Amino acid sequence: MKKLPFRKIPGPKSRELLALSYQFEPECSKDQTPIVWDHGKGIWIWDVDGNKFIDFTSGVLVSNIGQSHPHMVEAIRRQIARLGNPYSFPTPERVNVSCRLVKTFPPNLDKVFLLTTGADAIEAAIRIARRYTGKQEILSFYGGFHGKTYGAMAVAGSIGTRNGFGQSVPGTILAPYAYCYRCFYGKKFPECDFYCLKTLDHIIESTSSGDLGTLIVEPYQGSAGFIVPPVGWLKRLETWAKERGLVLIIDEVQSSFGRTGKMYMIEWEDIRPQILCLGKGLGNSIPTSGVAAESKIFDVMGAGSLSSTWGGNPVSSAAINAVLDVMESENLPEKARVMGEYAMTRFLKLKDKYKFLGDVRGIGLVIGLEFVDPHDEYTPSPAITKEVVHKCAERGVLLGKVGLYGNVLRVAPPLIITQEEMDLAIDIFEAVFTEITQ
Repeated sequence: MKKLPFRKIPGPKSRELLALSYQFEPECSKDQTPIVWDHGKGIWIWDVDGNKFIDFTSGVLVSNIGQSHPHMVEAIRRQIARLGNPYSFPTPERVNVSCRLVKTFPPNLDKVFLLTTGADAIEAAIRIARRYTGKQEILSFYGGFHGKTYGAMAVAGSIGTRNGFGQSVPGTILAPYAYCYRCFYGKKFPECDFYCLKTLDHIIESTSSGDLGTLIVEPYQGSAGFIVPPVGWLKRLETWAKERGLVLIIDEVQSSFGRTGKMYMIEWEDIRPQILCLGKGLGNSIPTSGVAAESKIFDVMGAGSLSSTWGGNPVSSAAINAVLDVMESENLPEKARVMGEYAMTRFLKLKDKYKFLGDVRGIGLVIGLEFVDPHDEYTPSPAITKEVVHKCAERGVLLGKVGLYGNVLRVAPPLIITQEEMDLAIDIFEAVFTEITQ
């Protein structure tokens, strides 16, 4: 495969459209590389100036089967010509896809309710859990991100999500997540023996009003910097919650649908939550989400107490069905596992070579590159991160940045990426890293 050409961005057409965007759209929606996307195919994106890029964002981990997959395009085309939105009336498409989804879940999760966005799913899960337990308090984690609506913000563990919006929904208790590179307690794994979990009872005893009924957690923290806990942490957390009679909500809005090398990340340790939240890759390009739960939990909700204008409409159901088809026919979870291991090997070699690459972590095609001051391996460097994002884009790789300090690059291409395409992208990373050190 030939090297991608160097290009100065933004190009003239992008500049023109960006100027209109700055005039008519609020600044709060802008935090990306300054190009205007035009169309995409597979892992490739073209901007309005005709420049071609490898997409390492998957549209914020949505396009797991890639852009404009022909099977999905045809499924949506057929469905929109037949029926659009019936509100909450059942359709064959919704019933069939719900049945198919349930068969992919752990056996205790036997029903699913379809919505539109990840935040919708989190809000619904919180409401269901509080009604089921009769208790208001929810335990969540520092760095956690569950959406930007008020209920979802309330269980967020990042001040950036809540800051300036006034009082949030009460009842959240926060605890440290297993961010081993920057351990809250200054411990080292595995010598710590999951010390952060051992402190949970003390945190509850000192902060709870005695009304704790639910625990919500991401199996890896996305917005906080692609933080993957060590093997065994989630299982130990599940056991802790079960022993205390807490409803366990797992937020797999980002981590599901093959992203980590399994259909769901909970499969890696046989985690069986009472409630599971889905989104992003569920619809690939059509906004859709879902809440899966045990029947006894859904049963506390009366008829009509959960509904959604757009949730489970025939077009989004057709999208889910197409995603499931492609996941199975192209064996994408396994491809993500294999390609993720390959990419990790290459990135770890770069970590040994470049001092400003402080940490490389991940699972499947979720890889976080944490940048630091080259003279101090723990001082975050958002400046280097920003420079890498821009220089990689000039060479043809589109990236997103996350992290509690804005210093982590998201490596999250569509699951269909080939080794040749991965090598091309990582070669670009290495060229940029070399330029920065000169």
